[in-house]
Amino acid sequence: MRFWCSTLEDPWSWSFRAYPGVWLATLLLVVPYLICQFRTQGQELGHKKKLIQFLLGSLAFWVASDWPLGLLGASYLAFAHMIQFMLYTLIAAPLMLLGTPEWMARRILRRIRLHGLSCTLSKPVIAGSIFNLMLILTHSPWAVDTLRSSQFGSFAMDVLWLLCGLLVWLPIISPLPEHRMSSYPGKIVYLFLAMGVVPAIPAGFLTFASFPLYATYELAPRVHNIGATTDQQMAGLIMKLGGIPIIWGSIVVIMMRWSEQNGKDEINTDSYDPQLRVESDQ
Repeated sequence: MRFWCSTLEDPWSWSFRAYPGVWLATLLLVVPYLICQFRTQGQELGHKKKLIQFLLGSLAFWVASDWPLGLLGASYLAFAHMIQFMLYTLIAAPLMLLGTPEWMARRILRRIRLHGLSCTLSKPVIAGSIFNLMLILTHSPWAVDTLRSSQFGSFAMDVLWLLCGLLVWLPIISPLPEHRMSSYPGKIVYLFLAMGVVPAIPAGFLTFASFPLYATYELAPRVHNIGATTDQQMAGLIMKLGGIPIIWGSIVVIMMRWSEQNGKDEINTDSYDPQLRVESDQ
């Protein structure tokens, strides 16, 4: 029995395969979180909302890692591999951050003594650069064919995707205020560049390449007669278009909050305007 999804040479079958390493990893995320949350239940606002967000993020992590998607992505289909990447970085990571209370994040960073490092890595230029460097490296033919061939390599790739997904979202939705950007325009530009523009470059290579780039998926047994080149082009389209609803949806939310903040600032300014106060008294 294998502990993590990795490359197989067997023809694809919908017969269930057990991957206890995936189950253990998911439990290691969920169980400590639940213990901490229920010990402090009722002591913070939005307790249930954060609980649901973290559990949904953990569910996304499990779906991306376990059979059948995890095995398809590790062994057979490049577009399944890309769906995994999207689930880790655009769904699991931000939901986990949203579901983590500030006190819990501080306690974790204090115990592992990484608060200072986290503040450095959460700077927008650093976080965006690391994420995109990881994106390019882990989608290079060498990395995919090397790491996917072993359980430990495939496990390392999946964990790296999740960690870098957490990192790239820190300037936007970190539980700690010192990680988050204060400028609404800055958040919009950051999201657009870090998660919208740069990923389109490798996506273009995958979409328009006239030959398969990954030996892992080129030589894999075909699944439902999907050709290797078609599979790769689908992967490129998923990378290019799959994040649009989340990235642009986040930008719209930021713009709405920016507008609300401007409205509040104008109201506060008017309420303390001496001229308006005199006119109202008259």
